[in-house]
Amino acid sequence: MIKYSIRGENIEVTDAIRNYVESKVAKIEKYFNEEQELDARVNLKVYREKTAKVEVTIPLGSVTLRAEDVSQDMYGSIDLVVDKIERQIRKNKTKIAKKHREKVPTAQVFTSEFETEVAEEVSETRVVRTKHVDLKPMDIEEAILQMDLLGHDFFIFTDSEDGQTNVLYKREDGEYGLIEAK
Repeated sequence: MIKYSIRGENIEVTDAIRNYVESKVAKIEKYFNEEQELDARVNLKVYREKTAKVEVTIPLGSVTLRAEDVSQDMYGSIDLVVDKIERQIRKNKTKIAKKHREKVPTAQVFTSEFETEVAEEVSETRVVRTKHVDLKPMDIEEAILQMDLLGHDFFIFTDSEDGQTNVLYKREDGEYGLIEAK
């Protein structure tokens, strides 16, 4: 069963939009156990240029599925985002299932998504948004999976072996780098 949290920015979330989102996101239920409760957070934004941005985030214990799309068509973006989530699930199905079984009880839900946006100004640089990160203990392999699922260039996590906070990042050569705090 999926619990929906649908939020609109610069747009009213009408019953038609809500029903469309719920019917499309419900397609992913087939990949999970029937008794497993999923929490789908959907953010719909409309910009001045009439561009629509759709973001869907689904925390699954130690991993988070996340996708977004920007286009002129809100309904088309919803379709594309759900397709992206389905591709993530199919691509990483065995990894996610293995990590989910080994490390996290199905009833336990974590929020591990994070994102920091920095605005560039001509005269100065300033922080325009702050997010709080709930660090979860995990190994490097799981951190790489999580970072790839979120589509980020870096990921902050607590090492399950030594309890230290680490930063994993994607290098320009496509490999990964690790910054260990001492």
